[in-house]
Amino acid sequence: MSDQPHSKWFKSSYSGSPNNECVECANMLHSVLVRDSKDADGPNLGFSKGAWQDFTGAVRTNSFVRR
Repeated sequence: MSDQPHSKWFKSSYSGSPNNECVECANMLHSVLVRDSKDADGPNLGFSKGAWQDFTGAVRTNSFVRR
């Protein structure tokens, strides 16, 4: 994404386990980027703001549909 270099990456306030297995996120103008915190120079995934809100809402309410 063209605005990636200007992003500010952050970790969840819930991260910090002893093995540091977590992701970092960056809020962009029209999307949210996600990357592995152990590989800051590696690839990242981009999601629309709506898709990210749906995902985080489902995590908070434990409402994933199992198929």
